[in-house]
Amino acid sequence: MSIVVTGATGNLGRLVIEGLLAARVPAGDIAAVVRDKGKAADLAERGIELRIADYSAPETLNGVFAAGDRVLMISGSEVGQRVPQHRAVVDAARAAGVSLLAYTGILGGPDADFDLAAEHKATEQLILDSGLPHTFLRNGWYHENYTEHLAPVLAHGAVVASAGEGRVASASRADYAAAAVAVLTGEGHEGKVYELSGDVAWSFAEYAAEITAQSGKDISYADVPAEQHLAVLTGAGVPEPMAAVLVDVDAAVERGLLAGTSGDLARLIGRPTTPISEAVAAAL
Repeated sequence: MSIVVTGATGNLGRLVIEGLLAARVPAGDIAAVVRDKGKAADLAERGIELRIADYSAPETLNGVFAAGDRVLMISGSEVGQRVPQHRAVVDAARAAGVSLLAYTGILGGPDADFDLAAEHKATEQLILDSGLPHTFLRNGWYHENYTEHLAPVLAHGAVVASAGEGRVASASRADYAAAAVAVLTGEGHEGKVYELSGDVAWSFAEYAAEITAQSGKDISYADVPAEQHLAVLTGAGVPEPMAAVLVDVDAAVERGLLAGTSGDLARLIGRPTTPISEAVAAAL
């Protein structure tokens, strides 16, 4: 039996691998599913088994899992392509007889009515229909979704969004990775659904104030209509389909769909979640 991490060279996947090693899981008991062997050379050098496969090529998933494996399926990044990609992974996991399939979905699950959630909900249904032992890790927003884009905020002196007074209970990517590690290395998680989010929900006005306090620059919150927000994003080079998804997410934020603070994440990782202030400091 191995603990298998798909998408292992992505930002979240690498943090999960590091977390497993820190939890004293022997490197030889960890397998990384990657598309590009070269990008995972550092993992192989540390004794981690590489399994080469591509979500978009179902035939490459044949034999990538083994009976008894505990698998973390990190959701694909190609919006609009994820349902067939995830179906291929689920089919391969079922054929192999894995002992657990943990999936990184989205906060709210069936109650999340925004566009980005649709593929996650469809994937959860695929997993339920497969009959596989599973755990749903419904991740909320990452701090890094915002803090990795501080340069234009600082350049223009504004956090631009169309979320009104909505709040976001985000947590760090490392927090979500730690939750995945807890499930992969622990017991009693089969059949569980975890609504994962930060301990504190913040508003965009508060986020702008935090950047102001830490940077010494006057940063305001520019709450703009959805159409204007879309124009700002496309003008900055974001492809229109993705820009539309981001604007739709802000509408969900305004409706309160990413503000939930269930406490599941803190309980899983055994500590408070990372505050947004720490992510701002790191990004600055």
